[in-house]
Amino acid sequence: MVTKKDLEEYFVDFFVETFGTFILIVFNEGAIANYKFAQLTTHSVITIYIAIGVGIYTALMAGGSITGAHINPAVSISFMTVGKLKPLKCLFYVIGQIFGAFLGATLVYLVYWSQFNRFDGGFRQIIGINGTGDIFFTMPGVDVPHWNALLDQIVGTALLLIFIMAVDQHFNQLVSVGNKAFALIFIVIGINCAFSINAAAALNPARDFGPRLLGAFIYGWINVFTVNNHYFWIPIVGPLIGGILGSWIFKFYAFIVEKYGHVKNMKEKNLNEINVDDTNRRRIDEEICELRQQLTVEAY
Repeated sequence: MVTKKDLEEYFVDFFVETFGTFILIVFNEGAIANYKFAQLTTHSVITIYIAIGVGIYTALMAGGSITGAHINPAVSISFMTVGKLKPLKCLFYVIGQIFGAFLGATLVYLVYWSQFNRFDGGFRQIIGINGTGDIFFTMPGVDVPHWNALLDQIVGTALLLIFIMAVDQHFNQLVSVGNKAFALIFIVIGINCAFSINAAAALNPARDFGPRLLGAFIYGWINVFTVNNHYFWIPIVGPLIGGILGSWIFKFYAFIVEKYGHVKNMKEKNLNEINVDDTNRRRIDEEICELRQQLTVEAY
């Protein structure tokens, strides 16, 4: 039975994920549009990756403490399969993410309206010399078959979820809570640098599907789903498979480490170090108090 309180919580989850994904897409596709319309041969794509990282960090700052700022259905659905997220809550997350991506793409389109017209003369095309579809959704690289693009998306997103699961693992003492957002930025930039030529490293079904829905209004409903031999399903299915696969790979890894490793000893060692630090701190505080008392006595 879903209560009124549950519905209010789900609405907040939807709202936060919408807002976070909206921010991500504004940075992501804004950077792609800026790169494309600048038409500078010396302009490096690293600026796009940096903008994506900033978008992720901003989204995490806005909603990380509320929903975790998944901003990616591959993350939410993968978490659901390993028991980290309830199915109904996951549904609200995913709908919010797709809606936020749609809104983000819409804002980018409006902001760059004049540049679109200057680039294509007011005649919108998905592909070709004056094509602008790649601003909104990913496309396969030159001569890259669908199976290769699918494999690329599976591997890239699996690596992303392995990293996220590792950072969130309870026995991981290497990353503080405050640094987790920075850590996520670097793994996303790294994956984009390593896996982008085949399928543009979508990694995120909402990042592709939400803006593609906007593209349907711009380029035509049939065109956006049939372009590149019906490629649209690759950046949706690939990241979902990769995310689930990566989550379970790390879950199996963590099981082996905890069952046969020395994680318990590591925990006890960390607790002992904390206790030693507390003991030393109390001793130092006592010595300071004694010194202050002596100084007070000498003053009189």
